Amino acid sequence: MRWDGLFADLEAQADALAQAERAAEVEDRVRGEIGTLGLLDRARAAVGAPIRIRLAGGHTAAGTLVRVGSNWLLLDEGSGREALVPMAGVMSLRGLSRLSAVPGSQGVVPSRLGLRQALRGLARDRSPVRVHLRDGATLEATVDRVGADFVEVATHGPGEARRRSEVRAVELVPISAMVAVRRIG
Repeated sequence: MRWDGLFADLEAQADALAQAERAAEVEDRVRGEIGTLGLLDRARAAVGAPIRIRLAGGHTAAGTLVRVGSNWLLLDEGSGREALVPMAGVMSLRGLSRLSAVPGSQGVVPSRLGLRQALRGLARDRSPVRVHLRDGATLEATVDRVGADFVEVATHGPGEARRRSEVRAVELVPISAMVAVRRIG
């Protein structure tokens, strides 16, 4: 009987050691997997959810996350307002679940839709926009053209359509200086 007890105790210790080793391996693998996730992978899992974004220059954007591009987010802020947010201006995101999309699973087309392509869509629309800059300033404008690293905007009164008589100035804005572009109306 004493031998049975000894062997049972040794088997229990071996099982406990094996379980601890498996748990440590699983934790290590989870840490490794999390290490491959990008911020956009986390954001893609939150499409359709309400989020809040703290931006450079003291700006914020809040609304339903509609789309995630290769280097930008699109929020529906309600009342027909949308905010295109370059990732370069994002300071923090709030409201994301603990879920993540699989890295590299965004598909070919979304992975190629960069910020410049989204800005070119605004230029085609001729919609009045509010451009929020990294230094905290805002421009009421219409996007005229999009270059390799800049946007040319015609500034005018808030919510006004771009008319030659209403244009106050034409400005070149480095894309790196923009933290959000809100479509107005």
